[in-house]
Amino acid sequence: MAALCLGVTLAFGGPARALDPIGFTVTGNDADVALALRGASLLLAAQSEGTTNAQDLFASARADYGRLVGALYAMGRYSGVVEIRINGREVADIPPLDAPNVINSITVQVTPGPAFTFSKTRIAPLAADTKLPEDYRVGAVAESDVVSAAASTAVDGWRAAGHAKADVTGQDLTADHATATLAADLTVTAGPRLRFGPLAVSGQDRMDVRRIIKIAGLPTGEQFSPEELEDAAERLRRTGIFRSVALVEDDAITAPDTLGISARVVEEKPRRFGFGVEVASTEGAKISGYWLHRNLLGGGERFRVEGEIAQIGAQNNGVDYALGFTLDRPATLSADTTGTSFFKIGHEADTDFTQDYVEAGIGFTHYLSREITGRIGLEYSQYRVQYPTSTINFRNLALPIGITWDKRNSKTDATQGFYVDAEAAPFLGFGASDSGFRFNLDARAYRSFGEDDRITLAARLQAKTVMGGSIDNLPPDFLFYSGGGGTVRGHSFQSLGYTSTVTGNRTGGTGFIGASLEVRGKVTKTIGLVGFADFGQIASDGLLAGVTQSHAGAGFGLRYATGFGPIRLDIGAPISGGGKGAQVYVGIGQSF
Repeated sequence: MAALCLGVTLAFGGPARALDPIGFTVTGNDADVALALRGASLLLAAQSEGTTNAQDLFASARADYGRLVGALYAMGRYSGVVEIRINGREVADIPPLDAPNVINSITVQVTPGPAFTFSKTRIAPLAADTKLPEDYRVGAVAESDVVSAAASTAVDGWRAAGHAKADVTGQDLTADHATATLAADLTVTAGPRLRFGPLAVSGQDRMDVRRIIKIAGLPTGEQFSPEELEDAAERLRRTGIFRSVALVEDDAITAPDTLGISARVVEEKPRRFGFGVEVASTEGAKISGYWLHRNLLGGGERFRVEGEIAQIGAQNNGVDYALGFTLDRPATLSADTTGTSFFKIGHEADTDFTQDYVEAGIGFTHYLSREITGRIGLEYSQYRVQYPTSTINFRNLALPIGITWDKRNSKTDATQGFYVDAEAAPFLGFGASDSGFRFNLDARAYRSFGEDDRITLAARLQAKTVMGGSIDNLPPDFLFYSGGGGTVRGHSFQSLGYTSTVTGNRTGGTGFIGASLEVRGKVTKTIGLVGFADFGQIASDGLLAGVTQSHAGAGFGLRYATGFGPIRLDIGAPISGGGKGAQVYVGIGQSF
């Protein structure tokens, strides 16, 4: 293999000339090898970008020796030969100060050689329960990445056992070209078992250092753990206060057995605002916005003000509006527990009633893992509801307990994974309100197929019920309608409901079952098409009992990808349960 000379490339300002297409030849008939080598070549990348500058091409040619040899090693080919010629001269033999000003031709020829196999795979000592990569064994193809993975696995095993300074301190890699084998002998030094030292903080601006340490929750004095270290960094990131977070281990051990950790942070701008718009043909337009302060009092408190005006121009309803205030405080009871308090006021003008309401509450959210959170709260709500024939005041005190499991690969445009949110809430009614029990379930799943996951199947199941109270003695917000963008597209908003036999008022049911299925296809990187079908059923007694009604809708949609989520346009029509005409829905983000 031609030797690679090292040097400093100077700027040669020769004029751009016509360059013949780069000749790139890989001997043998292995298409996978050829594809990998072509993908590693900087020269081919420069050609695809239309580069003709002599200096840039010469630099790419010199760098290609290392890149192509590295690609060969990654495939276990240690006797390969790489030849790169510019204007007929081997690039490795051209001194940097004698680089050509004009390049007319470039040729690359790679002879990969045979794939080597392991003749020896020793790595020691290993921590208990360390499982090396399956391909690190005698007889397997000796890919360089496999050797690197085995070394990393061995070091990670010791670090997980508290030996933070474990490292590979010896390696003997011998390639036998006569037998096309590689003998790998690696030595690991575990070092002492260490404990976490104090957390030092740098880079903060408004944030109180003591609160940063508390939020991180690094277990000072306990045995070192890479998992605990990453958990501490994740706690700081999820506050939303920091643009970047890095937890760095000290180079030296503090006697006798502690390892100091430094948190290097960069804070985000403290304030942020945003808005959204959604439009549906029968529901009208909805405009929402928020203002957020990420660090209100210097301790990581997130204060959010959000408002909404909905049903602007709706066919059958008046305008709704709401204003809410939320304060979140991380590390309230523990490093993984966030305290929340909220207050909300609003007005709703539906076809069947008009209500003014006040809601307030406190609660705690606990992060059981990065995907699973649990929550509990205490909430008070008061509604003044005006029906055509009467006015009723409802008051309730609820204790919601919920859990969320989120394994989606994206919150705005998921293509893989699932999401499950469940909440149970016993509630106590005062005055005209009944007491009872509420339960909500929202489950979603995503699976993609085809080249580059161009086809995605998305499914959603909703189940909501209130038990222990009658339709006539529960506030409208505790009851369930069907129809509209969040339930069954193709039917008018809240078109499926009941008429009370006692009061004559139209109302929702005590149970709702909803199911949606979408087939999403990518036409280009930014444009997608969607076909969907929705089903909804409500019940007058519990989830499924009493009088039940159902309807369904189907249609198609268009998606346009943006940096903040896809813009959504859906057109749905009823396929059962009455209704007529098409309904149009426009918004940001997938429908679920």
